[in-house]
Amino acid sequence: MSDILTFRDYAPGTQPPLNTPDYGSTKFRAPTKPLVKIPQTVTELTGPQFRSERFPPTENIAVNNGKEAFGERIIVQGKVLDEDGRPVPHTMVEIWQANAAGRYNLPRDTHDAPLDPDFRGIGRVFTDETGAYRFITIKPGAYPWGNHHNAWRPNHIHFSLLGAGYATRLITQMYFPGDPLLPLDPIFLATPDEAARNRLISTFDLSITQPNWALGYNFDIILRGRNATPMEDTAHADHH
Repeated sequence: MSDILTFRDYAPGTQPPLNTPDYGSTKFRAPTKPLVKIPQTVTELTGPQFRSERFPPTENIAVNNGKEAFGERIIVQGKVLDEDGRPVPHTMVEIWQANAAGRYNLPRDTHDAPLDPDFRGIGRVFTDETGAYRFITIKPGAYPWGNHHNAWRPNHIHFSLLGAGYATRLITQMYFPGDPLLPLDPIFLATPDEAARNRLISTFDLSITQPNWALGYNFDIILRGRNATPMEDTAHADHH
């Protein structure tokens, strides 16, 4: 019996196309020729290994050098699951986001908003045996991004998931419920299927919320199958 497991194909409309006209920069980086499928080898499937022993987690990115970042403190937790709902344990989950004012700690971000020296802006955690992860941060601010007239990105957090090797990296974004910018955002709307698109929106969860301290949000990530979370290709993994 073969040890190789085949993945279910993505359901039509559940993943954003590489070229989305309303998302202007995709026309410059989307492939213009048919993709070539390259067979995966041991290199792509098994290395390098990402383990917490070698890559210490930073579960609270709202604190830097013992000082707390400005903004609304939140807790985000969820599970990483495969296409059959089984947990994906010991997976590295990288996170990065803008600060409470809507600015990234990046030289190319020239948004006229203050930087926060006490906000890390990046971090990593690992899923446990049940596929669960958890981290503490602040709610990111919206920011202008120049895609079209008066364009603003909704509040969001970037997620990068690393499996058995770097070639299996997947990237997505988490949004917040009730954000009025979601119906106006070309990146969020790039996923044609509404149900799939809405899987990018976290859920407020009172059981995660800590009294007098922080609101809690749940965000489960499904890697494949008809209920998969919409993902981005690595070319889209910039600070937008």
